[in-house]
Amino acid sequence: MREIVRSLRSPRRRLLLLALASISVQAIAGDDPSNSKNDAKKEAHGASSSSSGSMVVGVLLVIVVVILVSYFLYKLWQKKKREEQYARLLKLFEEDDELEVELGLRD
Repeated sequence: MREIVRSLRSPRRRLLLLALASISVQAIAGDDPSNSKNDAKKEAHGASSSSSGSMVVGVLLVIVVVILVSYFLYKLWQKKKREEQYARLLKLFEEDDELEVELGLRD
């Protein structure tokens, strides 16, 4: 922790950190100063943007649901496969009375 504080004491690193923070804030907010002239065009495009936005959200939702269902089915298949392997293992190591009688190990 002390090393981080020491490294931030240099003015060059502070400036770099400030620049990265401002760029990330602009990227998150989506605020572009050159777009202030195009406000009238944005208002006209508002209806089509919202419908395409809802379309994107719908497609992403469908993709997430398909991934979740696939994951659930995979886990179910794994569980079934594991139970079959365990049953085979138990069958392999269960005592076979007939074999012991045949070999004369047991009366």
